[in-house]
Amino acid sequence: MIKQFEQYTDDEVIREIIKGKTPLYEILIRRYNPYLYKTARTYGYNHQDTEDLMQEAYVAAYVNLSSFEGRSSFKTWLLRIMLNCCYQKKNKSSYKNEKLLQPDINENGTPMYANHTNDTSKNIVNRELKEILEDSLQKIPEDYRLVFSLREQSGLTIAETSELLGITEGNVKVRLNRAKTMLKKQIEQFYSPEELYEFNLIYCNRIVEKVMNELGNLTNSPRQQ
Repeated sequence: MIKQFEQYTDDEVIREIIKGKTPLYEILIRRYNPYLYKTARTYGYNHQDTEDLMQEAYVAAYVNLSSFEGRSSFKTWLLRIMLNCCYQKKNKSSYKNEKLLQPDINENGTPMYANHTNDTSKNIVNRELKEILEDSLQKIPEDYRLVFSLREQSGLTIAETSELLGITEGNVKVRLNRAKTMLKKQIEQFYSPEELYEFNLIYCNRIVEKVMNELGNLTNSPRQQ
């Protein structure tokens, strides 16, 4: 059933979900996994925390799906929910003493920045460059880092970024320019912004499975919220 709906717009998929076709929510999860992932990582959360936050955001979006009025794009609405999840976690007293961006140690895991070539030296270089840029982004003030991520990585327009962050379009432009200046050496010397924080398919599949399992445990459909 899912495959026949894959070409539907977000609004069309949402209408079908509200009618009771919950499995179609997988389409939206797969469409927006990379954007939610980038957002949480930009906030400074490690991989495991990011997965948890993504699941939380997707479940919250599903529960409130009937309240989505389409005044902004679903992508913007979903990212707003994700930002709220990130903000709330960051400000919980129980989280203040946690250290962000601890490396995920899993000897049997798939590399997050998987490169499907057999060029070992290139794989090593790419991994090192990504680590350099990720580290550089974390040294930029959060206000600039978020604007950079939303515009350059998630592809939001200036107007969408302005709406999402509650700042003027002029401020978006200023912060983006300053963020680019701060990252100029690292970004322009090594690789393009869209290469950053690749979301490997294995993680996409895992998020889909976790969210859909959680939705299966909900007793109310979005129509009843």
